[in-house]
Amino acid sequence: MRWIGILTLVGTLLGAPAPPAKSSSRKRVVARRKTRAKPRPSYQQHPDPARYKEIQQALADKGYFKGEVNGEWRDDSIDAMKRFQADNKLPDDGKISAPTLTGLGLGPKHESTAAPAPSQ
Repeated sequence: MRWIGILTLVGTLLGAPAPPAKSSSRKRVVARRKTRAKPRPSYQQHPDPARYKEIQQALADKGYFKGEVNGEWRDDSIDAMKRFQADNKLPDDGKISAPTLTGLGLGPKHESTAAPAPSQ
């Protein structure tokens, strides 16, 4: 065994290819790939009519929306949103975004998972 090591070293120094390594009787362990969860959609889900009504009311309270606060998101609501966004230096695309909702004092709508406050 000692001679094989010496011959391998000499062969390496002289540029000869190294002899093939002995095959091991041990099985090679293959790492498994972790599966990733499906990514969530990158777009905002459409609000329900109650949320549209909240947004319309906030726009009306600030003087931007003049129509009926009914939860129907149409051109008059979009125009009011664009004017509000432009006045507040937000992207004035008329789309409902987190910065726009925050500017209206509404903030993004999230499902509440907080526990009720304990009674004393």
